[in-house]
Amino acid sequence: MKTIPYILIALRFILAPLILLLAYFQGDESRYLLLILMYFGLLTDIFDGIIARKVGVSSEKLRRLDSQTDLIFWLSLGFTAYFLNPELIKSEWKGVLLILIMESLCYIVSIWKFGKETCTHAFLSKMWGISLLIAFTYLIGFQQSDWAFYLTVGLGFVAHIDVILIILLLPKWQYDVPSSYHAWKIRNGKQRKKSIFFN
Repeated sequence: MKTIPYILIALRFILAPLILLLAYFQGDESRYLLLILMYFGLLTDIFDGIIARKVGVSSEKLRRLDSQTDLIFWLSLGFTAYFLNPELIKSEWKGVLLILIMESLCYIVSIWKFGKETCTHAFLSKMWGISLLIAFTYLIGFQQSDWAFYLTVGLGFVAHIDVILIILLLPKWQYDVPSSYHAWKIRNGKQRKKSIFFN
C-alpha cells in the first residue's frame, strides 16, 4: 500500500508524453481518448494524496514529486490543446502568456527565497486545477475556448498571486500551506493547522 501513491504519480508522469504523442500523431482522431486520459490523470492526482495520508507516507519528498508531476502533466495538456487547435490558442495568446509568466514567477520567487521550488498545494490552486480541467475539456473535446478559458485565466492569476504571497510571508520553506492567510499565521508564530482540502 505504501508504494501506491508513488505508482499513481508515476502513472501521471507517463501519461504526459503519451498524451502529447497521441495529439501530435493522431490529431482530431484522438480527442475523446485524450479526454479519457486527462480525467484518469486527474483521478491519480486525487487518490495519490488520499492514500498517502491513509498509509502514513505523505512527506516532503512525495509532495514535491506530486507538484512537479502535476506541472508536467498540465503542460502536456497545454501543448496538446495547441496541437489540436493552433489557431484558437494563438488567438488567446495573451491569456496563455499571462499564466506562463505567473507560473514562472512562482518558481523564481521561491527559488530566490528558499533555494527550492514552491510546493504549497494551496486551496485556490486546487480550484484553479478544476477550472483547468474544464477549460481543457472544452479545448480538446469541443474546440472551444469560451467562458471556461477566461475563467481559468482569471482564477489562475488570482491563485498565483496567492502562492507568491505565501512564499513571501513564510519564514522558512514548507509544503502544504492552504492560503496566504495561513502563511501569515505561520509567520506570526501561530500553530499550523492541517487543511481538509489537501489531496
